[in-house]
Parts: sequence; C-alpha cells; structure tokens
Amino acid sequence: MSVFSTRAAMRVIIGGLSLCAGIALANAEDAAPPNPPAAQGTDAGNDAGAPASDDVKQIKLTEDQVTHFIAAQADLAAIASKIQAAGDKPDATLQTELENIAKKHGFNSFAELDDVAANISIVMAGLDSGSGNFVDPVDALKKEREEVEKDSTIPDADKKQLLDELNEAISTTPRLQYKENVDIVKAHRAEIEKALQ
Repeated sequence: MSVFSTRAAMRVIIGGLSLCAGIALANAEDAAPPNPPAAQGTDAGNDAGAPASDDVKQIKLTEDQVTHFIAAQADLAAIASKIQAAGDKPDATLQTELENIAKKHGFNSFAELDDVAANISIVMAGLDSGSGNFVDPVDALKKEREEVEKDSTIPDADKKQLLDELNEAISTTPRLQYKENVDIVKAHRAEIEKALQ
C-alpha cells in the first residue's frame, strides 16, 4: 500500500469508521443509549500509552449483519444529501429516517448499523487491493512509517509532516479485535464495494 492510500484508508477509520458518508456523519448516540464504557475502545493491541479509539465498538460480525448492511446502502444513498447537509447533528426527522432504515434492514437501531459499518470498514481498510490479503491497519501504518523514515528522497519538512500524520493515525487507529471478521468481509467484498459505489 502506498503512503497516500494508507493515509486515505486511515482517514476513513479516523473520520468515523464508516464506509457510507451518511453513517459517518450521523450522530447515532443521540438516537440510542450509549454503549457501556467497558465495550468501547478496548484495544489492548495498541502501542503502549496510545489511546484506544472511543469511536469504535468492535463486534464479531455475522453473515446477516453484513448482508443487511449491504442491503441498507441503497436507502442510505437516497438520503445522502440530507445527511451531508445535516453535518454532525442530524435533526429529529433525519434521525428518525436513519432509525427506520436501520430497522427496515434488520438492525435494532441505527447505532447497531453504525457499529457494523465501522467493523466492516476496519477490515476493508486492511485488505490489499491486489492480493486481497488482510494486514491490520495499525501494522500497515507502522510499515508505512518505517518506509517514510528510511526514504531519503522526501524533503525534511514533508517527512516530518508525514511522520506526524502517521504517528497520529497509529495512536488513534484500533487494532482488529475479531480476526474472524476478515473472512466474512472478504466473502462479501465485491458486494460491499458495489453497494458503496
């Protein structure tokens, strides 16, 4: 993966861990009770001292969740312009629409749909576009950091900026907790990519 593609993939994760712009921009916490603190950000695999991401509730994905996520994309795309206009705080009407879409597609709430999207995006960000092999996004970022550190052709100012961005991404990117999610997402990769076009 190139530095650019890794950084772009990490922005997906850091920016809300969502494959659908609508899911990333919606504030699901307003519509559902917050996740218990013990379930959030449990990330023992991060660098020592690095904060775990509080935005991600990692879950073990099921086939149904992934297929329901794919099915929901058409409905979410239909209201994408409303979601983008709402920014981080969708109004009650839009939040109700999001909840209805989630329930229509078999989710208990929009928060559950958002959690599924986040977990799918962690895997998608780590899949190599050529080989399809999965590399944990944190490991990919660390490899990119090593390559940037060794590259003498990058001007010092650019190198510092790249390293700062990579270090920030490493400290805020969660490690994949449920390795079995890779097989489920890989099995539906083509469908996921098609649904998100």
